[in-house]
Amino acid sequence: MKQRPPNPTWTAGLCAAALALCSVGAPAQAQPSSAAAPIVNVERLEHGLKALELGAGVYVVEGANADFSVANGCNIINTGFIVTDAGVLVINTGPGRIYGEQLRALIARTTPQPVVQVLHLNLHPDYFLGNQAFADVPRRATALTGAGMAREAAGYETNLYRLCGDWMKGTQALQPDAAVAVTPGGGTLRIGSREFALHELDGHTDSDLVLIDRRSGVAFVGGLVFVDRIPTTPHARIGDWQRSLDRLQPLLESAGVKTLVPSHGPVRASLDGIAQTRGYLQWLDRNFSLWARQGWEMNEVLKAPVPALYRGWAAFETEYLRNVVHLYPRYESQVLSATRPR
Repeated sequence: MKQRPPNPTWTAGLCAAALALCSVGAPAQAQPSSAAAPIVNVERLEHGLKALELGAGVYVVEGANADFSVANGCNIINTGFIVTDAGVLVINTGPGRIYGEQLRALIARTTPQPVVQVLHLNLHPDYFLGNQAFADVPRRATALTGAGMAREAAGYETNLYRLCGDWMKGTQALQPDAAVAVTPGGGTLRIGSREFALHELDGHTDSDLVLIDRRSGVAFVGGLVFVDRIPTTPHARIGDWQRSLDRLQPLLESAGVKTLVPSHGPVRASLDGIAQTRGYLQWLDRNFSLWARQGWEMNEVLKAPVPALYRGWAAFETEYLRNVVHLYPRYESQVLSATRPR
């Protein structure tokens, strides 16, 4: 007999509501942020970007720990930059032209060193749609990330214009113009006397780049780690993601990393975000597998209880619905494939 879900402890929309939210461009309510959000001026289209020095010339520019909204300027990403004796390395460029221009102005106010390179950690829109402000410098990404950006750019523009309105004025996708080659054992990026370790993992997307700065003990880990926020999953493969997290932990520990910069969520002087993300993915994988074997339909999954810990994370109301829509059909397909006569 098909087992039904227990009474829900939260009110979720049905499958149709989830489908309306599953794309990056779907209207969404910002969730309570557990990170200090920038002070945004919507009328003047000012993001209120601030640079926080994490150590040894390494800066993070924190976005709101929330979902995309006009109220937060669609700025929900943590970008960053590192000042070297030969110029500035920028890590991701934000969700649009306006953000990119304000990020570059912030860098100019922070250091007299010129921007000499941009590095994109994955293919998601707020990693590169600010590139127009950096058209005069090399913009680098892995080959898989570059291909993904080219494939998805038009859709990203359409969705974010619809969602973010005037914050996207004048934004046109500008692709990376140089590839980053990283061997399975890792690679090195040198700018002046500064040397950074690069590692290409996957699972959150097809290519998830990690930058480690041993001098400061800071690592930019992109979308592999989310802190106090429901992970985004439009390109996710949960098993690969979990294996990458298992690799990431010892990589960071052996490099002496003390501060982890996720792309979404507050920066922490610890590696706790890895365990957070791993725990959520394990819960999701275990329960989606169980519910698929029990024959639950998607609208039943949406009504099922979710632990209070995860319900308290930023963007839960919208992002968890997207998780279900993105991922649950795969679990259903696996069950059907396993039971199909051969």
